Amino acid sequence: MFRPVRIPRLSSPLLSRAPRTSQRRGVAGTTPEQPTNALGTLPTSSSPITSKLHFFNSVTSGEKQIPTYRVLDGAGQPIEGAEVPEIDKALALKMYKHMVQLPILDETLYNLQRQGRISFYITSYGEEAAVIGSGAALAPDDEVLAQYREQGALLFRGFTVDDIMNQCFGTYLDSSGMGKQMPAHYGSKEFHWHTISSPLATQIPQAAGVGYAIKRDPNRRGKNCAVVYFGEGAASEGDFHAGLALASTIPTPTLFIARNNGFAISTPSSEQYYGDGIASRGPGYGVHTIRVDGNDVLAVYAATKEARRRCIEEGRAVLVETMTYRVGHHSTSDDSFAYRPRKEVEDRKRLDNPIMRFRLFLEARGWWSKDEEAALVKGFKEEVGAAYKRAERLPKPPVAEMFSEVYGGEMPWNLREQKEELGRLIRKYGRTWEPWRAELKKHKGEGKEFLD
Repeated sequence: MFRPVRIPRLSSPLLSRAPRTSQRRGVAGTTPEQPTNALGTLPTSSSPITSKLHFFNSVTSGEKQIPTYRVLDGAGQPIEGAEVPEIDKALALKMYKHMVQLPILDETLYNLQRQGRISFYITSYGEEAAVIGSGAALAPDDEVLAQYREQGALLFRGFTVDDIMNQCFGTYLDSSGMGKQMPAHYGSKEFHWHTISSPLATQIPQAAGVGYAIKRDPNRRGKNCAVVYFGEGAASEGDFHAGLALASTIPTPTLFIARNNGFAISTPSSEQYYGDGIASRGPGYGVHTIRVDGNDVLAVYAATKEARRRCIEEGRAVLVETMTYRVGHHSTSDDSFAYRPRKEVEDRKRLDNPIMRFRLFLEARGWWSKDEEAALVKGFKEEVGAAYKRAERLPKPPVAEMFSEVYGGEMPWNLREQKEELGRLIRKYGRTWEPWRAELKKHKGEGKEFLD
């Protein structure tokens, strides 16, 4: 049954127990004051106030596109007003020789895959300047997290052609992962090269974390940075934004190098984004940003060197966008002529070749000649040919190696069970069934660690 409730009068003792406005902990009862600034203030920004209703679509003044930094023109001559970076003959020749080496190595391994002698490969055709120029500007102990088209920078650090071949063939001398990774997924503790993984863009937030680890290490803070390479297609992933957000706000000394080569597999950059490339995203995260001609090795070198300096001195992210062109197919799993005309590729190779541009610069300085070029190419072809023949003859790692170093520390129970099961199968079929006997002969030890 409904019963009415008596409402107390204002003189009731309940009123005396209610807190006064000035004693409340909430903010709703705060008395507003006259602002001292006539235009008022913004709670989370120092942005200036304007009375004009104006939308903008550019990070530069005058609604213009971001400029591209360049040192050399197509003929290898410094453009007007350009300052050639300080570079001696020895470093210039080292950079050039690695640029020449890359397409020779790429062509050999690409053809080996087509012959069925390795399972996969991915080339750097057309991007030699972007890769070598940036790699040359780094310290040898900077931590690099690459995508999969930066083998030239790893070779520049001292990784050998034999190391490349052993990884691609998966031999027992594979220092990257003892045959556990697919070809072209290199790694090296010695050269501070974090092992490449196939999933797109995962290395970007990981690099921000590596930068944070460097920041926390008193022996490396202010000395090194983390460096992450990725394509403009990877920048469409959420991991790109997560990595930049972390490295800019924590902040961490992480250098982001975007290779904008025009294609994310078959998707052209015009369909990847509507804004002004990848560089336009840098200011949104409050980081220093530069766009550079990725076919000009001196411009890439100078831009990366300065970016690294800022990254380490300020301890926060820096973004470099290299504008280049992917001359080769995305990988051996791709036929790029299905989505772009062959003539476009041939024109790019002829009219804007990064190797030729740098060669003309060296010849103009008297640092290089046609005879030296012929000898260099001949020597690299012989070196690469001999290296792949050596690797092809080597056995694969011992069978039991597939279970080692998958995880750090003690081997987990599930791997122990799998290893025991494989041992039972090898003991049952390894000596009697020809397909298993033939497969075991490809491995160092022929599976004897399970048969004995």
